[in-house]
Amino acid sequence: MYHLPVLATESIEALAIKKDGVYVDATFGGGGHSQLIFNELGEKGRLHAFDQDDDSLRNLIDDERFVFNHHNFRYLKQFLRLHGVKQVDGILADLGVSSHQLDEPERGFSYRFDADLDMRMNRQDERKASDVLKSYSVEELQRVFSEYGEVRNSRSLAQKIVQERAVKPIRTIGDLLAMTGPLVRGHKGRYLAQVFQALRMEVNDEVGALKTFLESTLEVLKPGGRLVVISYHSIEDRMVKNLLKTGNTEGKIEQDFYGNIERPFAQYIKGVTAPSEEETASNPRARSAKMRVGIRVEN
Repeated sequence: MYHLPVLATESIEALAIKKDGVYVDATFGGGGHSQLIFNELGEKGRLHAFDQDDDSLRNLIDDERFVFNHHNFRYLKQFLRLHGVKQVDGILADLGVSSHQLDEPERGFSYRFDADLDMRMNRQDERKASDVLKSYSVEELQRVFSEYGEVRNSRSLAQKIVQERAVKPIRTIGDLLAMTGPLVRGHKGRYLAQVFQALRMEVNDEVGALKTFLESTLEVLKPGGRLVVISYHSIEDRMVKNLLKTGNTEGKIEQDFYGNIERPFAQYIKGVTAPSEEETASNPRARSAKMRVGIRVEN
């Protein structure tokens, strides 16, 4: 299986799909969530999907009601308008890396295999993880590992990378593992997962893309339309939470002329929804998932 959809039942129920509605799967991947949405649509319903990864092209749904956009979800608004769609009834985004991407050695997403340090979601992009390690300063590397990976010894790690690359280029996963070995703190697997996560998020500008995507949903969703986002990292979850509470990813309280606080979303489910014990037992990669849901209110 390319990827097992996380919180499948919960996310589809949260969308409250209308038979004739227009929906978006912003992270198509293996098409698991898309197929579940599609199963609920009638003849007049439409589903628009986004994914920048070439491998997702293997999983397309062969139906005239399905429109695939081979692009990053940061371009949500632009490509919907290209297809003549101004507003939609619901948007679903699962921000996790697919099992397929993690299990393909040549993609370089996992420390379990030795391959080039790639980590690009869109393999047309020029910058790879090895380029980040080659060109970033100590300060820039420390920021990446601290903010995106919450690596405790991020300064030491950054300094070590700069020292090692002066002697030998860090091009492969094996190169990076050999270099980080003496720096591992606590559980080795967790430490490496944090390092690799940080590099992946930087290479793909995941925070910048998410900010653009989330704020574009304010224009794209109809009043009453639902936004369902499944996140796996504290930064991502905080951005989603802020958007639902304040209408922006920074969490800034904004008021209208009369001093009323602007709240463009009503939270359909308070707080977060996490996977059940049964789901995490059958799909351990779902264990850090958090789902938040909002309903677009009238402007």
